[in-house]
Amino acid sequence: MENAKPTRQARPPEKSASINRKKSLVLINTGAGKGKSSAAFGVMVRGWARGWNVGVIQFIKGGKWKTGERKLADHLGISWATLGDGFTWESSDLDETASKARSAWKRACEMMTSGEFDLLILDEMTYAIKYGWVEVSEVCQAISQRCPTTNLVITGRDAHPDLIEIADTVTEMKKVKHAYDQGISAKKGIEF
Repeated sequence: MENAKPTRQARPPEKSASINRKKSLVLINTGAGKGKSSAAFGVMVRGWARGWNVGVIQFIKGGKWKTGERKLADHLGISWATLGDGFTWESSDLDETASKARSAWKRACEMMTSGEFDLLILDEMTYAIKYGWVEVSEVCQAISQRCPTTNLVITGRDAHPDLIEIADTVTEMKKVKHAYDQGISAKKGIEF
């Protein structure tokens, strides 16, 4: 159809006067589905590509984990601290596990207020609140008092409602189907 009239493109919506920019954002990836940390590490790479100084603190995973994302972070020069001792059901000393989570939180607070980081990933931090190792009120206060230019991405299941309230963006991952439920173990390059 040579003489066909070009279709008219819809105009983008007018920008509302109420839309503003913040110096930094708080994102939460929560829910029972896979992909909470993976999505956070996608933001990590995006931030790094924009020239941001990025840091990661892992609250649960221990040093024995050799993950692909850690390998990439080391290659990119991203500050990474794996401060947990593994999953709680594998812990031989829950008091030590709790102590490590509190130490990770202390480190996170130092990094949030330092002004050194444009982006911090607090991986699996929601568990420190859920298990009572860190008070949610303390976490919310520290987040509100962070350096104004430090963006945060917080991951983990069961994000506390107070944490959700102060976040700018919250995504809940929902499991529809998972290979593990079929007896298939975690695959290097997919899960870690």
